[in-house]
Amino acid sequence: MLKRLKYHILVFFSVIGPGFITAMVDNDAGGIFTYSQAGAKYGYLPLWTLAPITLLLIVTQEMCSRMGAVTGKGLSDLIREEFGLRTTFFMMAALVAANLTNVMANFAGIAAALELFHISRYISVPLAALAVWFLIVKGTYSRVEKVFLFATALYVCYIISGVLVKPDWKEAAIYSVKPVLLLDPGYITLLIGMVGTSVAPWMQFYLQAAVVEKGITAKDYAESRVEVVVGCIAMSVIAFFIIVACAGAIHSVKPQDIESPTDAALGLKPFGQYAFLLFCAGLFNASLFAACIQPLSTAYTVCEGLGFESGVNRRFREAPIFYSLFALLIVLGGGAVLLPGFPLVKMILFSQVINGALLPFVLIFMMLLVNKERLMKKWKNNGLYNAIGWASVVLMIGLTLALVAITARDLYAG
Repeated sequence: MLKRLKYHILVFFSVIGPGFITAMVDNDAGGIFTYSQAGAKYGYLPLWTLAPITLLLIVTQEMCSRMGAVTGKGLSDLIREEFGLRTTFFMMAALVAANLTNVMANFAGIAAALELFHISRYISVPLAALAVWFLIVKGTYSRVEKVFLFATALYVCYIISGVLVKPDWKEAAIYSVKPVLLLDPGYITLLIGMVGTSVAPWMQFYLQAAVVEKGITAKDYAESRVEVVVGCIAMSVIAFFIIVACAGAIHSVKPQDIESPTDAALGLKPFGQYAFLLFCAGLFNASLFAACIQPLSTAYTVCEGLGFESGVNRRFREAPIFYSLFALLIVLGGGAVLLPGFPLVKMILFSQVINGALLPFVLIFMMLLVNKERLMKKWKNNGLYNAIGWASVVLMIGLTLALVAITARDLYAG
């Protein structure tokens, strides 16, 4: 029995990476802004959403990881093979547009974090873009994954800063289990944004591609599933502390909209220099981390979907489209941040809402694929996974339609 336990532990550490990294990078600049806005404007009220979001995240990530391990193919690869090139092309176009706004948001996060220390964005953004490009283009999957895993450890900054604020833990505990719904366009937009940033469409494509490139198979899948679950729970814990920190530091003083993630960091300053510095360090780390992952995810998605070679283990001459698209997204995302008057903050929140609106369509394809016995054999979905998956599709469509209806009503009334 001890030998078997040792074997499972060794296998777990051999497969750790794709699930944990994908879940943790979910707390990028857009996610930090969305959670900070939730805490600053609505206090502890939105905390109840984290439990269903975690469940949804676990189910969606587990399905993608399982499909990658069983089929040995990425999600966009399977969509192209099963639903045709035209469907894939339109899905890829929508994802590229959404992901480009995410990349811009993360370079904005890098710029904002370092401007608090009087480092100009005209220095920080080009240097960060160069570092991102060098890491991916000159590295191998194994080396890149080690860097990413180190970056996930730095998210502990948010936990420490949240504790230093000394929020109302009793109220936080109550609203973590007490659902609160408000017929307010801002609140509904925020709920869609929280789901969109927590269960983003790009994540499903990146995770499945990473599982395939790492070489995880159905034989290793029991340990890979544990890794996915641990990563999803860790992501939600970080989100909880970001909301709690802003509820305790900003909402308790005066409920308000914040203009950027740096406003959240500045709101922590009265609670001590360490709380401020740790929040800033977390923002910089999360933004730089996501600025690597999201262009990479987009390059994987497009190249798989259109049949081009892809993968960090390949050299430029072997996958020129993959690396060219990756570089183009970095240039466009970083370059936009340097434009004067560019509406970065609005784009950050808009990108999260776009993710939330696009998610149901990605989930529909996933649900159809993971239930194909020809592809998945004995690994296809069970009844519980199907119930949660289809309920999530209906919920996200309903939230999006509710947002449109309430906004139209307010415009008509005005």
